[in-house]
Amino acid sequence: MPAGPNQYHWSKADWISTSVVAALALLTRLLDLTGPVSKGTPVFDEKHYVPQAWDMVRSWDNLFIGGIESNPGYGLVVHPPLAKQIIALSEMVFGYSPWGWRLMSALFGVGTVLLTMALARRVSSSWQVATFAGLLAVFDGVLLVSSKFGMLDIFQVFFIVAAAWALARDHNQMRVRLHNAFIAGNMGNSDFGPRFGFRWWRFSAGIFLGLALSVKWSGLYYIMFFGLLSVFSDLALRRRYRVRRYILGTLVRDTPAALASLVLVPIALYAWTWRAWFSSETAVYRHAKVDGTIEDGSWLLKLPESIAGWFYYHSSVLEFHASLTSSSGHSHPWDSKPWAWLVAARPILYYSSTDLQCNGTNTCRRMLYLFGTPAIWWLVIPAVLWGLWSLFVRRNRAFLIPLVGFAAGFLPWLAAFDRQMYFFYATAFIPFVIVLISLALGQMIGHGKKISWRWLSSLAGGELRSGTFVAICYMCLVVTMFIYFSPILYGLMITNDWYESIMWLNSWT
Repeated sequence: MPAGPNQYHWSKADWISTSVVAALALLTRLLDLTGPVSKGTPVFDEKHYVPQAWDMVRSWDNLFIGGIESNPGYGLVVHPPLAKQIIALSEMVFGYSPWGWRLMSALFGVGTVLLTMALARRVSSSWQVATFAGLLAVFDGVLLVSSKFGMLDIFQVFFIVAAAWALARDHNQMRVRLHNAFIAGNMGNSDFGPRFGFRWWRFSAGIFLGLALSVKWSGLYYIMFFGLLSVFSDLALRRRYRVRRYILGTLVRDTPAALASLVLVPIALYAWTWRAWFSSETAVYRHAKVDGTIEDGSWLLKLPESIAGWFYYHSSVLEFHASLTSSSGHSHPWDSKPWAWLVAARPILYYSSTDLQCNGTNTCRRMLYLFGTPAIWWLVIPAVLWGLWSLFVRRNRAFLIPLVGFAAGFLPWLAAFDRQMYFFYATAFIPFVIVLISLALGQMIGHGKKISWRWLSSLAGGELRSGTFVAICYMCLVVTMFIYFSPILYGLMITNDWYESIMWLNSWT
């Protein structure tokens, strides 16, 4: 008989650990939220998205439709509107100010930490693993800095991790249903196995994937990877519970519904986020069909005016992104390729103020980087390799979803390596690496030799084993490194000598 699914019950330890992690996440992300600005204006790529969000605020004349990004200073807007619509919400409250630009990013950053924690808890059925994941997410520099600027990535990461969490819940729910049916002898007479019924968690995952796509087109990668994950997980369940024709059963009973929830729903939701563009008479390319923008003979001219303009807009954005290649002469001092992301070899400078006077005679500076905490990022490759070993050799399915999440955030970029790329593209996969590391730490807890140092065992409240000790030491190392590198994560004023001492690698500068 197949083993039953793990039943996890929320405990007092979950409440305490989640509350502590949430408080730390809120504190670290709100701390000096308004600090790094350029003479009162946004910094780095905020200069694109913050004014676009403010355009929406000024043109927002219908509560349910929203505004558009005219942004004539930059011309074509090259990302979907959702993240800027979210930023516009806080700008409505706090105005065109750092609080207005960044508050929603900070709140979504806190949400990303808690969702990473929830995903770890769901796949591991362990509050200890969830706590490891939450703390690692709090003290990772990339997730921190992404949460402190009015840019797009943290919103997409939030929705991606939410989709993974929803799929984890869906798989667990389907396993419970199938297991109960198997035990009760209610598998039915069909060779295809029983029907699963409507799957609200999978439908929710489709909504989250649609929202991720509505922030950046790279959400397509997760639609593809998570869609395949859902279908093959169903196939594995049917096979596990001895459905006779489990492959055909999955194709007939699971795949069409999966396509509806994980492909059609995201596409429909993506189109819905453009409602303000369709409602406006002055949106970019809104009248491309009749103003001569679309070339004669184009198939787009056969479509209704608004649809033709919308598709032409997308083709123009696609052309823009396709042109950003190194071979065509585009270069950027902070360009980095996917293999460099695996060790955080090339961070991005977001803010710089040099030649400052401090302490009377010293020359100081303020530098703020999108910078990965080395104790986390230097374990990306080992964590993925250990996850693959645990999944395929030790048959530990807890590693499946985080491995797929990592693959979706990393592998597609290898196919477009000639394109301009930046370290912030890696923000999407680091929560899944954090879950992988946390699962590995969870495997250490309670294992190994007993530590004979009485003073240490007494501090731990009893027996302490080497695995637990290593896990605790690693978490202390992460926190220590976070504090050590905090000057370049918060843009604190430090002396030039201090700055040089924390720039361990030449590629960091």
